[in-house]
Amino acid sequence: MAKRKLRIGFVGVGRMGQCAHLRNYAALPDCEVVAIAELRPELGRQVAARYAVPHLYSNHREMLASEKLDGIVASQPFDCHGVLVPQLLQAGVPVFIEKPLAACVEAGERIVQAARESGTWLMVGYHKRSDPATIHARAEIERLKASGELGRMRYVRIVMPEGDWVAGGFFDLICTDEPRPSVESDPPPSDMDRETYEDYVAFVNYYIHQVNLMRHLLGEPYRLTYADPSGVLLAVQSEGGVAGAIEMNPYATSLDWQESALVGFEHGYVKLELPAPLASNRLGRVEILRDPGNGATPWISSPQLPWVHAMRQQAVNFLRAIRGEAEPPCAAEEALQDLKVAREYIRLLKGA
Repeated sequence: MAKRKLRIGFVGVGRMGQCAHLRNYAALPDCEVVAIAELRPELGRQVAARYAVPHLYSNHREMLASEKLDGIVASQPFDCHGVLVPQLLQAGVPVFIEKPLAACVEAGERIVQAARESGTWLMVGYHKRSDPATIHARAEIERLKASGELGRMRYVRIVMPEGDWVAGGFFDLICTDEPRPSVESDPPPSDMDRETYEDYVAFVNYYIHQVNLMRHLLGEPYRLTYADPSGVLLAVQSEGGVAGAIEMNPYATSLDWQESALVGFEHGYVKLELPAPLASNRLGRVEILRDPGNGATPWISSPQLPWVHAMRQQAVNFLRAIRGEAEPPCAAEEALQDLKVAREYIRLLKGA
């Protein structure tokens, strides 16, 4: 495997399947996309032709029965993950899905169990972990925690306003007039009525990235302590006692994306600014303040990072994990914790 190109199969080539994933895998020299399974025949035909994918199937069952794959990329609505993903895992090869793991905790638990029984693993697409800026910031945060040179870590603040998350990323999207296919959805959760479930799904859809990023920057699990009734703020505390907050849509921008994180220490900070999710060839930015005091000169640094955007690096990371060169940035077990945090947020917010 280390010497040959990895054989990748795609399940679904809609908007995100094409523009967040297939576009990147098709350009990587150490893999080849050998098959597409797409329920819309004309869309599948056009996408396969553009990206020179040799084999096209009408569904994932046909593809898995015919192809010997090293990995599967399945960009699908997350409310069908509980049905679809266990079927894909039965192929016994690593699977990549978009975030979140599922649309409720119960479906997520079924997926985690299926992954354990399959003998393989599932990577969940929290692409912000693959941004070079996030990678650098996380490494610096861990180094500062270990060295203690800026004192104790005290606070993590994540801000995600509403904005233009596409950033022109669908510029080459192939569309057809075929109707949206009907797929089997997961059953509704047993612990929520319909209204509560709709609120839960909306929160998961918009903010599960930030729920996950909070744990990643803290470097440890956390619990929710407060949910503001306005729906703008939630507060957390980590296992080690570090405070945190996620600000959800405190304002909106029409032609910009202004997602950021601040990790505060006693004598400095690490700031992270992230680009729009579908912005190509744009990476985040890191700023680090060091103010040791005692007459020493404070200074701010901002490293120059490689021009690799997060979605492309995420594809690289999936391939590296398949080859056994690295762990997947976020596996199913951790992604399940995000669903549980989201469930607790809705309980605190609505009392349901």
